[in-house]
Amino acid sequence: MTKDTTSLRRTEDASPELPLAPERDGYGPLPRGINHIGITVPDVEAATIFLRAAFDGRVAYEGLTPSDPPREGPDTERQLGLPSGAKIVRQRMVQIGVGPGLEVFEIVDSAPRPPAKLSDLGLNHVSVYVDDIDSALKRAIAAGGEALSEPHENSSHEDTEGNASVYVRAPWGTLFELQSIPNGHWYDETAEARVWTPPAR
Repeated sequence: MTKDTTSLRRTEDASPELPLAPERDGYGPLPRGINHIGITVPDVEAATIFLRAAFDGRVAYEGLTPSDPPREGPDTERQLGLPSGAKIVRQRMVQIGVGPGLEVFEIVDSAPRPPAKLSDLGLNHVSVYVDDIDSALKRAIAAGGEALSEPHENSSHEDTEGNASVYVRAPWGTLFELQSIPNGHWYDETAEARVWTPPAR
């Protein structure tokens, strides 16, 4: 279902340029953008196997290897908001195509919480842009992911022609959204910015 928004729709390619955003404010230079997103997994190696197979994830660097001492103690707990006694035993930066990296943590904690659901407060999913949602879904399932449904249409502003979306649960429970918006987002007169979309490979 494509919205009838003829009077409002402006595709990314056809819309006029938005005003340039300021580079600084009274505090100094403004943030550039999202650098990386952190996820915690039960096993960094197993998670990396899934990220490679499902999304062509590639290791950028190891932040903490098995030969390194764990990050733990009162200072670490205070700096990172960890519960008492928790310790980071593995840390790895994985890159999927172009865009923010995924910082993958393996943390030993006596009472870990289950993975976030979409209804939970805070970060709840990672969206991966794909050009062919059917093949991308087959790849993610073959890698061990679980599709929550069949591909369906995106929500408003992402529902231009040819759009599709589907959530996939990784083996450890994190939600990944496969998303395709080949004809761009649409914007109305309230838009202050445009959504960034990864370039084609």
